[in-house]
Amino acid sequence: MFKGSMPALVTPLKNGEVDFDALDALVDWQIEEGSHGLVPVGTTGESPTLTHAEHEAVIKAVVKRAAGRVKVIAGAGSNNTAEALRFVQFARDVGADGALVVTPYYNKPTQAGLIAHYTALNEVGIPIIIYNIPGRSVVDMTPATMGELAKLPNIVGVKDATGDLARVSAQRITCGKDFIQLSGEDATAHGFNAQGGVGCISVTCNVAPRLLSQLHEATFAGDYATALDIQDRLMPLHQAIFAEPGVVGAKTALAMLGKCSDEVRLPITPATEGTRTRIAEAMRHAGLLN
Repeated sequence: MFKGSMPALVTPLKNGEVDFDALDALVDWQIEEGSHGLVPVGTTGESPTLTHAEHEAVIKAVVKRAAGRVKVIAGAGSNNTAEALRFVQFARDVGADGALVVTPYYNKPTQAGLIAHYTALNEVGIPIIIYNIPGRSVVDMTPATMGELAKLPNIVGVKDATGDLARVSAQRITCGKDFIQLSGEDATAHGFNAQGGVGCISVTCNVAPRLLSQLHEATFAGDYATALDIQDRLMPLHQAIFAEPGVVGAKTALAMLGKCSDEVRLPITPATEGTRTRIAEAMRHAGLLN
């Protein structure tokens, strides 16, 4: 259903507003470069600072532009179950193929609360990918809890940003081998697939879609030597992009490629000169800049 390299798509901005022309161009470029899917309005899409109207308009625009060429998994998370329901229902109604739902942040629900939250969202009737990122949400969904949720018909997979490669094997035990496990951590995506993962929702894919598509296709073919060569080319870029918040690094690199502006919304601020230099060097190392 969902497999391969998928960008956690940035939301281009221009003079404080969403730049829909640049967004359309990014969608086309990602598909032309070989990305296997698109994930708008996740954290890298600046969902925390988009209005609800903007959030929904971006999802609608990406679904329309993709036009069925690749799968679209719409960011639809909230720490308010009622609000998450609204976003998931909107994603379903405009034709997204799935919804990415982060574990509720800040209010720190128990494992029982997580089960109740996702059980309610399951009823909407669209495939849901759990987004487990304890570094941001301060809540870690255990493999046991995920196993309980995997029994529900519309809880189909996880974007795992724990960085713990052993989680893949643990979740294969609790959730089953067909449960979709996608990495949410660029630097470990190569190893994640070796453990049983089937792809990555990636920040670096915003900048290097062709290379990351090739990396994942190599792992699916069992050619981990080729995948490792690509990983070696990209590792400095993974590190440079996250020298500051990932959206900052991704937009800085995209601006260097002429794809969109590097504008971000407060409290996120533009990259420092040191980070810009580091990103440019990493892009040259990867062969993305002359």
